[in-house]
Amino acid sequence: MSGLQHAERLWNNILALGGRRIAALSLIGVVVFLAVGLGAYYLSRPAQEPLYTGLSREDVGRIGSVLKDANIPFDVSADGAAVLVAYGHTAQARMLLAEKGLPQSAKSGYELFNDLGSLGMTSFMQEVTRVRALEGEIARTIQGMKGVKAARVHIVLPDRGSFRRDQQPPSASVVVRTEPADDVSGAQSIRHLVASAVPGMKPDRVTVIGSDGSLLLSGDDANAVPTGKMATLEKTIGHEVQDNIRRTLTPYLGVGNFEVSVAARLNTDKTVQNETIFNPDQRVERSTRAVRETENSQNRNAAQRPTTAQANLPDQRARSDGNDSASNETQKREDLTNYEISSKTIQTVSDGYNIKHISVAVLVNRARLTALAGPDASKAAIDAQVAEIEQLVGSAAGFNKERGDNVKVAAVGFVNDGQPLEPVAPLSLTDVLMRQSATLINAGTILLVAGLLIWFGLRPAMRAILEIPAAQQEEARALAAAAEIQALADAAPNAALAGPGAQPATGSAAVASLAAPASNPVGAMIEDLADKLNRSPQKRLEQMIEADEAQAAEILKRWLLREAA
Repeated sequence: MSGLQHAERLWNNILALGGRRIAALSLIGVVVFLAVGLGAYYLSRPAQEPLYTGLSREDVGRIGSVLKDANIPFDVSADGAAVLVAYGHTAQARMLLAEKGLPQSAKSGYELFNDLGSLGMTSFMQEVTRVRALEGEIARTIQGMKGVKAARVHIVLPDRGSFRRDQQPPSASVVVRTEPADDVSGAQSIRHLVASAVPGMKPDRVTVIGSDGSLLLSGDDANAVPTGKMATLEKTIGHEVQDNIRRTLTPYLGVGNFEVSVAARLNTDKTVQNETIFNPDQRVERSTRAVRETENSQNRNAAQRPTTAQANLPDQRARSDGNDSASNETQKREDLTNYEISSKTIQTVSDGYNIKHISVAVLVNRARLTALAGPDASKAAIDAQVAEIEQLVGSAAGFNKERGDNVKVAAVGFVNDGQPLEPVAPLSLTDVLMRQSATLINAGTILLVAGLLIWFGLRPAMRAILEIPAAQQEEARALAAAAEIQALADAAPNAALAGPGAQPATGSAAVASLAAPASNPVGAMIEDLADKLNRSPQKRLEQMIEADEAQAAEILKRWLLREAA
């Protein structure tokens, strides 16, 4: 039988069920489908779902206390930054926490002013609230930076005094928790961010501390550079030198045939250098002074005249005989010229770092060197290759002998001949089953529920629906058989019913004999069948056979012989 015939037969059987039975089967199918789907949904849903993530430890503690008091089951994630609740309790828990004002970390900024009234607020309370809001806004901005998981900011704003000569500048301290923990690349940015957000604050007044207690940035003294910054710089320089060496040796030796280790030591001391240069060849007259002096002097020596009365007489001239006289003339000339000599002053301030020395160690796979030199290579050829590699490494690393740099290249045998390690063996079937045990249990439960619904729900319903047409067919067959038996009894001679030696009776006598239950067993069976039509056909046939098995067998035999003819 072809597939088309099977389909036609199935369709005819479905149509033979009738509209009511088809509707019942459809309803049962929909109910089973919904039951299996709902069972799969409730069994496969997660046991817990996140309520809030990215919380601080303080918020986690407060939320846990509130949920515990409300008898809501909860759990905390492994990193302690998320709260999980049972499936279906999320909305209830969030409404309860919103009523309690949790989590509080989301209201650490200027939202604080939303809950403050205008009455009853002193100037001190307003100032404290302003500082808290500023700290919260800065902490929220810092937490948005890459690699920063949490931040806490403390700001100290000095009190303004009217009679103070020196005002104290503002300061701040920041505690950050980064991922990874040794990431200090954003400390300088955090310092400038805080200094720019607070009026009058300088970057050197901001201190940045790690969550593990390490000091990242403090003050502006180059001689007190934090250890973390020094280690970060040394690590960065080492990685740069290592990358340069790798890019140089990879085309020559290939990947996996060498290993490089670099140790860099830095000096971060601040250096100030002043230099003044004089150039005597370049001069300019700055000032000129000319002095001219002339001096004339005369000396006369007169004889002493005697004191007499005549000397007091007017118009009397005394004789000047014996007088001595001398004259002197002096001239002085002075010229002074001042010249400006050309000079140049240079001041160099170095606030960065310089490299004290670099140590480089390179291990080369001896098998690779042997393959490059050939199978018959001597030790001298391999040593020449090692010396060449050492020169390449020194050039790539910026080797400086005066600085005390050290470069060492050695040819050694590598494990597995420099080949990459073998891949990790796949998980065994037992490990896979153990890891997927929860999923397998859920799937098995879903299949069990579906099987139980089909076995105890769909199967009895199908049987009950399909047994109704079968019972009707059996009833129809039994009625047909009873009618056939009655017809055969009417047509059969009395001799066949009474025995082999009896004489055949007429039709009316046969009917009369069948109608009399006391004298004719067949008539008794037909009468009993007619009286008990409300019983099932199977019971009726059983009663007919129990009444007279021999006669019923004879009638059935004749019936079968007639059908065969």
